[in-house]
Amino acid sequence: MSNTHSTSQSQSSQKSQNSHTSQDTEQTNDTTRNEKDARRPTPMEVLRQARSQLAELTGLVPETVSSFEQTEDGWSLEVEVMEIARVPDTMSLMASYQVDLDPDGELTGYRRVRRYERGRADARRPGG
Repeated sequence: MSNTHSTSQSQSSQKSQNSHTSQDTEQTNDTTRNEKDARRPTPMEVLRQARSQLAELTGLVPETVSSFEQTEDGWSLEVEVMEIARVPDTMSLMASYQVDLDPDGELTGYRRVRRYERGRADARRPGG
């Protein structure tokens, strides 16, 4: 009879431990989910997302990111793309696009800010 009582206590104790382990696992999973939701993309992830999203929307392949900054609303980039290929390559028509992204790196807008021939330098500004 004492053996039966001992087995009963052991099973009860094991159920209690399993219940605590299950609760701990659920709390860990919730914490992990919250950390992933709260995690912001790194600057490199933002750059990759911006280039990818702009290419998908415009059909143009981004060649370089000429400016990149974090803003109050997310991120702002200036991306250079080739719009028209010409021979020689220095005569190809290039464009700069301003690309805006939210804090998670999702594109919220873009616009072309200038067009230029690849071989042309920007005009010098007075005093610069």
